[in-house]
Amino acid sequence: QVQLRESGGGLVQPGESLRLACAASGVITIPLSVAWYRRGVDKTREWVGGITTGGTTDYEDSVKGRFTISRDNAKNTIYLQMNNLKPEDTGVYYCRHARDDGVYWGQGTQVTVSS
Repeated sequence: QVQLRESGGGLVQPGESLRLACAASGVITIPLSVAWYRRGVDKTREWVGGITTGGTTDYEDSVKGRFTISRDNAKNTIYLQMNNLKPEDTGVYYCRHARDDGVYWGQGTQVTVSS
């Protein structure tokens, strides 16, 4: 079993930054591969980006150049640094880990970008 817990969400103004964290615990293999998703106001779940076990990152086009995923193996934590936030980035952000025995999700953290 794997437990994922997101944190770091909040209310910010356009152009500001937030850093989300996804803390993993349980039976995990380090380094951990994780994907970030978000569910926007239209309730559609959207892939935001991810990091592989090898450290390769990839991002959805609308966040490229603004969002950065990193990992702290010692803390079993994956970060999503979000800069120059826009109102359309508003949503609940989730981290996801997939492996042979299943797909694991965190509970989500709310990000609201509004003036």
